[in-house]
Amino acid sequence: MQYDKTVDYIVDWLKTYAEKGGLKGFVVGVSGGVDSALTSTLCAKTGLPVIAMSMPLYQKADQESLADQHLAWLAKTYANVTTHSVGLTPAFQALESSLPEDIQDDLSMANARSRLRMVTLYTFASHHRMLVAGTGNKVEDFGVGFFTKYGDGGVDLSPIADLMKSEVYQLARHVGVIDGILQAAPTDGLWEDDRTDESQLGASYADLEWAMTFLAEGGDRDRLSGERKNVLAIYEKFHRANQHKMQPIPVCHIPAALRGQ
Repeated sequence: MQYDKTVDYIVDWLKTYAEKGGLKGFVVGVSGGVDSALTSTLCAKTGLPVIAMSMPLYQKADQESLADQHLAWLAKTYANVTTHSVGLTPAFQALESSLPEDIQDDLSMANARSRLRMVTLYTFASHHRMLVAGTGNKVEDFGVGFFTKYGDGGVDLSPIADLMKSEVYQLARHVGVIDGILQAAPTDGLWEDDRTDESQLGASYADLEWAMTFLAEGGDRDRLSGERKNVLAIYEKFHRANQHKMQPIPVCHIPAALRGQ
């Protein structure tokens, strides 16, 4: 990958999109992970106003610390960046107390956390006439659909969604993202425990990236070893199940014959 040219291309794409739409800049949620660190840095490089936000919600101390470190680095490095930390735990607790207990299973409430963050980002974006920049990479957004519909998937544009996870790491290192983030195990930060993305998916991003590439290139399944077959099965299971996230919202088109008198 040509790092400088790729960075310049994405930065120009971001700036052009915002200016054509008459929007002032970007709002980015910063989690302490590499995807949001790269996205917020690319947005900052446009020179347009950027609001970078952490939104701790029952957050683990190490995740919150990495997010804060990245926000501090961004604000110090780029004069166009404003940072905010909006604690969402009280708001989420109010939601928990309002909902029937019998619907509050772990997955539903984890997704609710993500959606509350989306609401917060769009509140800032709407007020400041900015765009919410998505932080999903290609494997997450178009491979296994590892994001929350109308949560972290609720964005205006996706600057890194054509980058494989390995490429995200390469570009993040190139633009100066701190080592702590580069070395941390990827996690969505939506659970009470320390579960990682890999533990939820059952495979590493490197494995899933391999599977996505293998299928795109028409690889020969019959020549795969047992472990590779297992990885491919995991990838295809998530890819099938999460198509509803990756495809446009279905519209029921009424046949012309039914519209006739």
